Amino acid sequence: MKYSNRILKLAVVMLAMGMAFASCVPQKKMLYLKEAQMATESQSVNYVNERNASYKLQPGDNLYIRFLNIVDERNAATLNGEYTNRTTQLSSDASIYLQSYTLDEEGCIELPLTGKIELKNLTVDEAKERLQASIDKYINQTTIIVKLSNFNLTVLGEVSRPGMYKVYQSQINLFEAIAMAGNMTNFAKNSEVRIVRQTDNGSEIVTVDMGAADILSSPYYYLKPNDIIYVEPLKIKQWGFTSFPYSTVISVLSLALTTITLIRSLK
Repeated sequence: MKYSNRILKLAVVMLAMGMAFASCVPQKKMLYLKEAQMATESQSVNYVNERNASYKLQPGDNLYIRFLNIVDERNAATLNGEYTNRTTQLSSDASIYLQSYTLDEEGCIELPLTGKIELKNLTVDEAKERLQASIDKYINQTTIIVKLSNFNLTVLGEVSRPGMYKVYQSQINLFEAIAMAGNMTNFAKNSEVRIVRQTDNGSEIVTVDMGAADILSSPYYYLKPNDIIYVEPLKIKQWGFTSFPYSTVISVLSLALTTITLIRSLK
């Protein structure tokens, strides 16, 4: 009986130690910008990155284009696809899409009056300038608003809220995208974050270290439309600790202890 008690006590101790080790993730695995946190004010370093919105328009992209003209409201309404001078309400993603211009296979859009205009491989600002020049030939004093309406990001892996997110701003960085997804979980491997990006030659996959300060100067710090971010899990999660049935094991051990105690009381 003493032997059984020793085995039971040893099992309880081993379970407690296992739970303690399984629930511990090294802090350095969870830190962002580790080198930057070690620097003092006198040791501060500037990290240069490309902040300009350099995304080049490609076939299939959707542009929200609105024409404003106080002098000639009727023609402006026609260009905007409106039959009255009322303001169109953009109440949903679907309405934004339906009122957008999609670049065709040749990278062109077609507007009333101007016909086809090629915008492929232009930034949004460059596309706005080309559209403005085309419209000025037909209607004077017209102001054009151009926005990219399909800036989508997909965040997968060890984040709190994986999924696809729509971005309603001209640019977003990697940390902002992770924050949108509820930050990384305790089992995220921030040293191996993969970014899948569409290029002219196909899909490009790069791995970045969000724990390193030089991520701030990386060409992948600022994201582009349709980027996919995948956060790799730590190996400790592959061992199954996150789904280990602690309650079941504890219940079995408690039942065994109760049974042994009951048997001893009957003797």
